[in-house]
Amino acid sequence: MNHFWRWVKNESSDDRCLYLNGAIADEAWGFGDEVTPQAFKSELLSSAGNITVWINSPGGDVFAAAQIYTMLKEYPGRVTVKIDGMAASAASVIAMAGDEILMSLVSYMLIHNPATIAIGDGAEMLRTKAMLDEIKEGIINAYESKTKMTRAKISQLMDAESCFNAKKAVELGFADGVLYSECQPTNNTEPVIFYRAAITNSIINRLQQKSMATSVENLRDRLMFLR
Repeated sequence: MNHFWRWVKNESSDDRCLYLNGAIADEAWGFGDEVTPQAFKSELLSSAGNITVWINSPGGDVFAAAQIYTMLKEYPGRVTVKIDGMAASAASVIAMAGDEILMSLVSYMLIHNPATIAIGDGAEMLRTKAMLDEIKEGIINAYESKTKMTRAKISQLMDAESCFNAKKAVELGFADGVLYSECQPTNNTEPVIFYRAAITNSIINRLQQKSMATSVENLRDRLMFLR
């Protein structure tokens, strides 16, 4: 089975690196899959040393991200998150589990509202909306715990589909520091809004290449962060 994660152990200590690359739950960790989450948890708990989590991901399945976030928060060792490319959508939630979050000078973090596909009558649409509203509140919980920002402000940033460069993420509290830089963040607190046509479509196309081959029934049951 192909995993979207990879462990690398430091031979001179118990410390390890966890690499999260590509779409979260790209080929596994869907509804009804108990094997993949357990495999991740077993590998996570196989050692008690500190962990550095490297993230370069466009996002993916919100429930997989929630489980990984919780597992990392429960981990007894220190968890340092380093974003070397992009932590978008579900991947940004996982990043919030770090005791310290560091971003490369050329990396980005993207947050926005959850989305899914629903089929049915008006009542079904309303139930779907209610579900997405609750999912959003859970996501806000993770962002609020890290940034200490008001829920209303976080909600606005998600509504605006916001993308932050490393310095902006530090200013807003989504990250703690910038790798490879002596520069300090500025006092400008206005978020950088990503160019939707260029960035969103690129990320969505990458995530949907495989989902296009699935059935409509599977699509309606699989809640995805990205549209």
